Amino acid sequence: MSASRPDHLTEPVAVRVLLLGIAFAFLALFLVLPLVAVFVEAFKKGWVLYLEALVEPDAWSAIKLTLLVALIAVPLNVLLGISAAWSITKFQFRGKQALITLIDLPFSVSPVVAGLVYVLLFGSRGWFGEWLQAHDLKIVYAVPGVVLATTFVTFPFVARELIPLMQAQGSEEEQAALTLGASGWQIFRRVTLPNIKWGLLYGVILCNARAMGEFGAVSVVSGRIRGETNTIPLHVEILYNEYAYQASFAVASMLAVLALVTLVLKSLVEWRSSRQGAEAGLPAEYPGPAASAAPGPGQPPVRPQTLAA
Repeated sequence: MSASRPDHLTEPVAVRVLLLGIAFAFLALFLVLPLVAVFVEAFKKGWVLYLEALVEPDAWSAIKLTLLVALIAVPLNVLLGISAAWSITKFQFRGKQALITLIDLPFSVSPVVAGLVYVLLFGSRGWFGEWLQAHDLKIVYAVPGVVLATTFVTFPFVARELIPLMQAQGSEEEQAALTLGASGWQIFRRVTLPNIKWGLLYGVILCNARAMGEFGAVSVVSGRIRGETNTIPLHVEILYNEYAYQASFAVASMLAVLALVTLVLKSLVEWRSSRQGAEAGLPAEYPGPAASAAPGPGQPPVRPQTLAA
């Protein structure tokens, strides 16, 4: 036990072993075992059937649609997240708390409810349904509806990662750069963005993982049309309901691989952020926003004088 460790945290060895044992037992039972079961069932009948399940036309269509939706939803959320975080942390205006609450709305609303709202707005009998039909536009039960639903449920991930980070940094550096004549774009590119890059990357990783795995809202607005509006999670459910167990687990294994890749990337970002925090002399217990705000290895602190160049 470290000498600097507070007295109230000096638990007996038996207590620490017991707590660690309980934690690892739960992780093994509820996380590791189901993950292993997915791959065991996916390869139960061999590689040939596994690959056939992945290249089957409907499965391939679901994979392509999932990637397409993520490629649209994630950049939109990056743009919206940066804009919202910048507005909330840099400006004083009426309704700021209301904006923060609205950003958290997708966390508090069930995805199924969000999907039903889009059906109510853009469905054939919805508020804008008649106008959409008159202009030969289709949102619900089509790809635009899937994109809208996915963007809604993933919106808070980037914004919620950046807001506390930018609040912790303050605006002194931006104000100094402004007094030296830097433009808004120069301030963002040379002061703000380097300070938030790890938090932004962390939010993008989480947003992308949720976009590819979203089920509730997408299932309502997609109509579950095979080969057209099915994403990977919807295709897995259809295969399972049709008793195509091996094929359903084969496709589900792709989502499991995505989850593992996300965890690895998340760990790398956290490790990199913690390392920068340690090099900057920040406490290890707070490696997130403050560490992200610190200069990188070998990178000098941001000097406002360099902005005028």
